[in-house]
Amino acid sequence: MSLKSILASFTAASLMVCTFSLSGQAFAQASQKQLDIAAARAQRKATVGANMNLTADEASKFWPVYDAYEAKMDSIEDRHVKELKDFAARYNNFTDADAQKKLDEVMAIQQARLDVQKEFVPQFRAVVSQVKVTRFYQIDNKIQALIQCDIAQLVPLAHPAGEGQGQ
Repeated sequence: MSLKSILASFTAASLMVCTFSLSGQAFAQASQKQLDIAAARAQRKATVGANMNLTADEASKFWPVYDAYEAKMDSIEDRHVKELKDFAARYNNFTDADAQKKLDEVMAIQQARLDVQKEFVPQFRAVVSQVKVTRFYQIDNKIQALIQCDIAQLVPLAHPAGEGQGQ
């Protein structure tokens, strides 16, 4: 299976995580959402595994580092989901204070992702070749780009209080 087809199936799984309409409908029930998130995270790991070409020795060293990396990234993703929920609750009637808070949080989330990526580079370098570290970050960045693309298609633009929604 090619990386492109695996990432395409991952995009479908990522949509499960992001399946909420911000046009006024309620979010999915919490238990179903947790199942969807677990499925997407398992798919992410499977995608990485299918594309890393690790030897058995490399795999025994790589996966514990990956699991620690993903645990940190998952907490950032949880923060991102919270930010999206907060936005969904008020995007039709956004105040300047809401807008400032949202932008500051989005920037902080992006910085937190970058900080975790940078933190783990030496740990990955200690267990696999530099080429495989680079390959991992390419895969990870592609997955993240697909998720962000899916989210961008779902998230509407903010509307100031009193402005029509047809814009």
